Amino acid sequence: MAYTEILLTKPVDNLGGEGEQVRVKAGYARNFLLPRKFAVTVNKANRKQIESLRKARAVREQQELGAARELADRLKATRPAIAVKTGEGGKMFGAVTAVHVHEKLTEAGIGIERKKVSVPAPIKELGKHTASIKVHPEITVDLEFEIVSENAIVDSGTPVEEA
Repeated sequence: MAYTEILLTKPVDNLGGEGEQVRVKAGYARNFLLPRKFAVTVNKANRKQIESLRKARAVREQQELGAARELADRLKATRPAIAVKTGEGGKMFGAVTAVHVHEKLTEAGIGIERKKVSVPAPIKELGKHTASIKVHPEITVDLEFEIVSENAIVDSGTPVEEA
């Protein structure tokens, strides 16, 4: 396989940030990175750009980290409640997933990508639970939320006395 050295001009997921010099397959560079202006080929003239890109990257990363800390503080102060339909004895219909948690956060005015919200397994019980939210590569928040019933829970096992 043919490889080529390129200089990233913008951050690319799972590859690196701007100002990094990386080695990638020639086809990936030629067909994806270079046409989209995510990278430039490495030569003497482009090496001079490396330092300015690294400085810009450092400033941007500090701003992102500050914003992520603020978002993490807002998430820690939030305790969403997700209302679900239940049947007899409080048994839930369906399950609560990361999508439901993301919707509640969006309703609360907290903008975060859906793929950053993680629930270990679909939740099928009422009560308090925890979701993991990756706010930044260095910051992960455990969000506590509660699943409650939309309707009154009727237990079919106990007889109801009438007066």
